[in-house]
Amino acid sequence: MPIYMYQAAYTAESWAAQLKNPQNRVEAVGRTLCEAAGGKLLGAWYCFGDYDLVIVADVPDNASMSAVALAVAAGGAIKSAKTTVLMPGTEIVSALQKAGTVAKGYKAAR
Repeated sequence: MPIYMYQAAYTAESWAAQLKNPQNRVEAVGRTLCEAAGGKLLGAWYCFGDYDLVIVADVPDNASMSAVALAVAAGGAIKSAKTTVLMPGTEIVSALQKAGTVAKGYKAAR
């Protein structure tokens, strides 16, 4: 199964609600969402910067990961999010080899 990194930033309202009832939601919610999509949560963390949380998920396909992201977005607690497909080194080597073949038929506009 493909591995994805999902990053999200909470709304101010969501942070306010969490201040009233502090708990580690990222692992519990992340696990529930990943399992509902037919996959599993590999890890979940809170972080500093543009995003407040990150989960790494092993789910069946793009549609499944999209379902996770859409379900979270529809909940209204997130103001922005980003999903990134993670590839092992072997997959990038294969892509580089294929790119060499594809590049032979490509001509840049000049």
